Amino acid sequence: MSSKLAVVTVTYSPGEHLEHFLSTLADATVEHPQVILADNGSTDGAPEAAAAAHDHVRLLRTGGNIGYGGAINRAVAEIDPDIEFVIVVNPDVRWSPGSIDELLAAAERWPRAGALGPMVREPDGSVYPSARQVPDLVSGAGHAVLGSVWPSNPWTQRYRQENEAISERSAGWLSGSCLLLRRVAFDTVDGFDSRYFMYMEDVDLGDRLGKAGWLNVFVPSAEVTHAKGHAAGRHPELMLPAHHQSAYRFQADRHPLWWQAPLRWALRGGLALRSRLAVAAAVRRRGVDERREIEIEGKA
Repeated sequence: MSSKLAVVTVTYSPGEHLEHFLSTLADATVEHPQVILADNGSTDGAPEAAAAAHDHVRLLRTGGNIGYGGAINRAVAEIDPDIEFVIVVNPDVRWSPGSIDELLAAAERWPRAGALGPMVREPDGSVYPSARQVPDLVSGAGHAVLGSVWPSNPWTQRYRQENEAISERSAGWLSGSCLLLRRVAFDTVDGFDSRYFMYMEDVDLGDRLGKAGWLNVFVPSAEVTHAKGHAAGRHPELMLPAHHQSAYRFQADRHPLWWQAPLRWALRGGLALRSRLAVAAAVRRRGVDERREIEIEGKA
């Protein structure tokens, strides 16, 4: 096992994604890291099969679905504190050859980097905007409420930073789908805030790292592909409200003063409405897809 690096991922019935994750990991680094599967209650047998098939893979049952950040914290606590770097990554990521070594090399160039993130590609090859600005109350509310109905609004454009040059640079926060974390930085800020069940925990971590004097560094020479949201897609009625609740928590935590209360109330109301509309649309799409699959099977 590597004395420099460990890998942690959270599993929740990851299916075939997990084996692709592990098979591509072998070409991502010359290190030989231990991989910890922090399992939040899988029922598909994939984590058990992976742990049985790979000597470097350890299955850690969290005891229930304790959320993403909580599960990561639980797993990192199991890692030898002398290990310098921890990769935190989703199990539906596929690694490009040498991608982790590129992140480790960048960590040497940026000694104040607490978190480093690769270029994240969608399955169709397009680039996902994974290095973004920390949203303030106005830009965060504008993006959260209008992002899906008016994607080109100025708040979303500024927040997503899609027009920024693709270069190695510091950012406000990096996508939690794949992060190289310097262990001392992660410990300095007490890890993820486990109050975020899912979503925004990466924004919160990046913001707290920045406030503690660390950098969040985007490293586009390292690439991964992310299937993005296989679990969320199956359960939009659970995941979409969680997303909106996390967005509200992030801003409410940072704007607690009495005179900011009207803004918090407006944000809560706007997010609640957007959440209901998004869930209804997702459920309708799921119903259409299911009917289409039934029709195709009937014709087969």
